[in-house]
Amino acid sequence: MIVSGDLGADRPLVPEEIGQRFEVSRTVVRESLRVLEAKGLVSARPNVGTRVRPVSDWNLLDPDIIEWRAFGPQREDQRRELCELRWTIEPLAARLAAGHGRGAVQQRLTDMAEIMSHSLVQGDAVTFARADAEFHALVLQVAGNRMLEHLAGVVTAALQVSGGPAGGCDRPSEAAVGHHVHIVEALGSGDGAAAESAMRQLLAVHAEIGTGDRVVPAPREH
Repeated sequence: MIVSGDLGADRPLVPEEIGQRFEVSRTVVRESLRVLEAKGLVSARPNVGTRVRPVSDWNLLDPDIIEWRAFGPQREDQRRELCELRWTIEPLAARLAAGHGRGAVQQRLTDMAEIMSHSLVQGDAVTFARADAEFHALVLQVAGNRMLEHLAGVVTAALQVSGGPAGGCDRPSEAAVGHHVHIVEALGSGDGAAAESAMRQLLAVHAEIGTGDRVVPAPREH
């Protein structure tokens, strides 16, 4: 209700009213508000009570908030912002990850690409999505940058919501599987430029499918 805008900024939240509305105990309400406070959605102060905080205070990288926005009135903005964020961080992560992945990681990436290929043939979108999410998370994790690794959860959340009503950047396709394979090959050979290029091509395919042929322009090569 907060994320959808039904409860605007600075709106007071009365625990008793919440408990009555959702038929839950004071303990449940108190714990729920504590969780929302940790995500930046509400603030609780002595003599003031609990109030809704403005969007600028929210932790917009929190996977739950990403999901709530993706299935609410802000779904189009959330889809665009996720695509733009991925376009910014994932090609860089692919470049940094080239040659850094251990043999086990490289094999796992290969396995995920093969699972996506088989899932595409079988029409198993759920298995495809799970393999896709693990693939992209692994690339971020082996980039050697802890801040990029921290964003793996954001990318995973983006992929998880892409198949729902929010419409996201990603849909299973042969072209997407092919680009995943190219990324694996480039990472294995230590070719950072090729890995970055393959990731950009993959995201371009996703953006084209997910935004009605509106492809996010790639930064100019230097």
